[in-house]
Amino acid sequence: MKMKVPPALVMLIFGGVMYVLDRFLPVGEFDFFGKQELAMILSGLGVLVILISVIQFFIKKTTMDPLNPKKTRKLVTNGIYSFTRNPMYLGMLLFLLAFGLKLGNAFNTLVAAGFVSYMNKFQIQPEEEMLQQKFGKEYGFYCKLTRRWF
Repeated sequence: MKMKVPPALVMLIFGGVMYVLDRFLPVGEFDFFGKQELAMILSGLGVLVILISVIQFFIKKTTMDPLNPKKTRKLVTNGIYSFTRNPMYLGMLLFLLAFGLKLGNAFNTLVAAGFVSYMNKFQIQPEEEMLQQKFGKEYGFYCKLTRRWF
């Protein structure tokens, strides 16, 4: 792995950037009917997606340690993993989008996009390289069938 920053910490850092941006950027504020409800739905979906993915890893008895993917013993490709290869990171993105909605600053969508870009480069690509080495054709086939995010 190129970087050793826990993804949850990365999410918190990007959330902090969103907060600072909302507090000090004088433009970009928005509001609409149902904004808070939508934020709650996105948060709930984030929790659900992460919970389901963690349960699937637990059932398969494989590691979910994002800093040590070499400990992975089994490839999880069913359930939620048949829709997204990275449901835990997708859940984190849903949290950030919900937080951005709650804050109500349109520029926070750029911060969420930055989170996706960061995760792709520094977390997901190194994980995928290791999984490709470990599981070979099986992982390559899975990547062809399943999108990285959604």
